[in-house]
Amino acid sequence: MLTLPPSARARRLETGRGSFAVLDAGEPRRGTVLLVPGFTGSKEDFIALLQPLAEAGLRAVAVDGRGQYETGGPRVRGAYAQDELAADLLAQGEALGGPVHLVGHSMGGQLARAAVLRGGGPWASLTLMSSGPAAIDEGQRVRTRLLVEALAATDLESIWRTMRAMDAEQAAARRAAGGPGGGGEPPLPSGIEEFLHQRWLANVPEQLAVTGEQLTTEPDRVAELAAVPLPKLVISGEVDYAWPVPWLDEMARRLAARRVVIPGAEHSPNAERPGGTARALLDFWFSGSVAQGGN
Repeated sequence: MLTLPPSARARRLETGRGSFAVLDAGEPRRGTVLLVPGFTGSKEDFIALLQPLAEAGLRAVAVDGRGQYETGGPRVRGAYAQDELAADLLAQGEALGGPVHLVGHSMGGQLARAAVLRGGGPWASLTLMSSGPAAIDEGQRVRTRLLVEALAATDLESIWRTMRAMDAEQAAARRAAGGPGGGGEPPLPSGIEEFLHQRWLANVPEQLAVTGEQLTTEPDRVAELAAVPLPKLVISGEVDYAWPVPWLDEMARRLAARRVVIPGAEHSPNAERPGGTARALLDFWFSGSVAQGGN
């Protein structure tokens, strides 16, 4: 799951707003894709999409944003305001050369939306992957606010241990209730747990605090986005803990966007069902409104 495909390499993308760690795969024979990860995520969340997109003739570039994993960033809260991170996406798109298909997962989708609403980007289309119309669901807001409070009071290692303990408790509760994972959840593949641990520790705490706060307060900007004449796709799994699937259905309707649900996936179809996710993306870009130049 962490092994790069033959078409990909890890490198730095130099932009007018700094240097960003990326995974870069394929050649732009049929276009370029910029893949933007979510809260606590990183470019590695898209590894399983890189090869199928490259084989389809696309250059696929997954990025660590400012303050995420291997990109790094300053210990200053103002550096991670949404407008600053949206400006980073515009700079990355310009460095890649347009037109660029913009794909944002979870929080990355809301950053992508903000970048589109700034105007002037090289965007060919916008895909919102498991990314909703406004703030996250109330249950996730509570957990995220607790995390933000913890970031102000303790270190990342201590928070990691607490989060893993909470995850274990939630899994036990699901088993007891006979819900998802009721038959026992499989252990993470070898190396994944250590990677997730090291990635968490590499994040800039101020980035986590500011973007976490944004997730709990994000306003509904769907009407603004609907007014932008850009082809749009809303894609998700069958279940989503951050933004319930009916919210995503309604957002797609308001956007007049294509709507795809990936069977067997939850909040991260890019990692959980990459084959179906790649097919849905390629169909959108090459067979749908994008190829026809419409919305």
